[in-house]
Amino acid sequence: MTLLAATFYPSTQAFSIFSVGPSFASSSFASRERSDVSRKSYRSTGSNLNMMFDQLSAAISDVAKNLGPKRRMSEASIQPALREVRRALLDADVNVDVADTLIEGVRARSLGQEVLEGVTAEQQFVKAMYDELLDMMGGDSSVPMSDGPSNVPVATLASGTAADPAVILLAGLQGAGKTTAAGKLALFLKEREVDYDQVAAMGDEVKNTLASRLPRRERKVLLVAADIYRPAAIKQLQVLGESIGVEVFTKGTDIDPVEIVNAGIQKARDEGYDTVIVDTAGRQVIDTDLMDELQRMKRAASPQETLLIVDAMTGQEAASLTAAFDSAIGLTGAILTKMDGDSRGGAAVSVRGVSGKPIKFVGTGEKTADLEPFYPDRMASRILGMGDVVSLVEKAASEVSDADALKMQQKMLDASFDFDDFVKQSELVTKMGSVAGIAKLMPGMANQLNMNQIREVEARLKKSKSMISSMTKKERANPELLIKDSSARSRLIRITKGSGCGLDEGQQFMSEFQRMKTMMSRMQKQMGGKMDPSAAMGPGTEAEMPDMGNRAMRRAAKKSKNKARGGFGGFG
Repeated sequence: MTLLAATFYPSTQAFSIFSVGPSFASSSFASRERSDVSRKSYRSTGSNLNMMFDQLSAAISDVAKNLGPKRRMSEASIQPALREVRRALLDADVNVDVADTLIEGVRARSLGQEVLEGVTAEQQFVKAMYDELLDMMGGDSSVPMSDGPSNVPVATLASGTAADPAVILLAGLQGAGKTTAAGKLALFLKEREVDYDQVAAMGDEVKNTLASRLPRRERKVLLVAADIYRPAAIKQLQVLGESIGVEVFTKGTDIDPVEIVNAGIQKARDEGYDTVIVDTAGRQVIDTDLMDELQRMKRAASPQETLLIVDAMTGQEAASLTAAFDSAIGLTGAILTKMDGDSRGGAAVSVRGVSGKPIKFVGTGEKTADLEPFYPDRMASRILGMGDVVSLVEKAASEVSDADALKMQQKMLDASFDFDDFVKQSELVTKMGSVAGIAKLMPGMANQLNMNQIREVEARLKKSKSMISSMTKKERANPELLIKDSSARSRLIRITKGSGCGLDEGQQFMSEFQRMKTMMSRMQKQMGGKMDPSAAMGPGTEAEMPDMGNRAMRRAAKKSKNKARGGFGGFG
């Protein structure tokens, strides 16, 4: 399967998306196993992206790099580091008991360990942190990294049938985002949920296949509006249901919510729905009447899933809230909302550690499609500033077909990538999310960029697209006319004037475009050239392909620092 990945030139703030073969994601994780503890933590440069975990990631990276070239991890050598990590965890609003448990776990994993050959104490300490975070959030650190990233989330939802639909009861405090989460979950179950029963029957052949390429369950979902207290709650759910093509069942506000739930479940049985999602009223734990109502609803509906909707911005309080709701009504898991905000990440680390209940989904944005299964290994990797290549590739793969990706890959291999292709790739970046969000998923980039650099990247992308819009069709299809042709200078003057840019900006764009095209062509050749789009990322693939990602980016960054020589503006 042909996938997409992204690269960023830090010194020039040039950003591009390029096609890579199926081993890109798996080889990144294979390199982790080959150096199982040799993933470097990267230097923080005062990142101010206002995104989840930036503060915690930067603090841990700064702590780890101060361990120095030690050969053995002793109490004296790791105690200062552990103290600073604990402070970073508490600053990130991680529950104090969870922070202490995590620190003791890292101490036990590190104390007395010889630093392995070929790695540093810093890298080995980060590996211990990764393993402990993984276990804390519900993962399994005993699984070798060579097995690749998990394409099965930590917890899945119960499935039902048309005769016996699965009932999912949503609960939570006012303002946590229950109604929006109900719409997001309905869309996910309708269109994107992987059928893990089919996957299990397919065996090891799909072990490392991207989730976006696995078979879908495609449930028939009914939303039940049982919030009769909040003004316009029912209308909000109806609007959401209409936008995603899911029916909403309601009986108005002058009826007991328990009766609404019973009637909704009966409708689901009568009309062949296999899943019912119940949106309940927001409540406080101390509100006895509303909690009693929720308990009555649960007794009447006998739901297979009772999920607590938790606002990630509540920090460590989310963990105690989950425990309190679990004690009152019994939960099967939680959905963390607003993970794209500027909260500090304490909720994600704390919920399972305090309540023992798994996080099943996370809300990653405001759009209805912005709901993702929770993967502890990917989250731990992000927290430690190691990026999340698999999620990045998943985002790209969901936006482009295998045929289109293979066609683009071949153009890069042949060095025939043109300006029209550049625009297509830029639009793909926009569809995948913000430049900041994408850069955060790239290994080593989370703490390398501040908000000013991100804004500069976005501004230069807009200028580049503006210049391309001022080109003729012939120029867009043949970049050589603006790089090596004798008329290159006069053409570029016309283009920059027409786009409102300066000639120096046009020259810089041409130079960066040529370097980018050359680098992409080299990477394609070194990664094996043209790939079979039907091939999956099966076991063994990572051993056959070089680990190109970080090395290629370092080379590109180094080259971009050199002053261009020869020809017009350095691109002749």
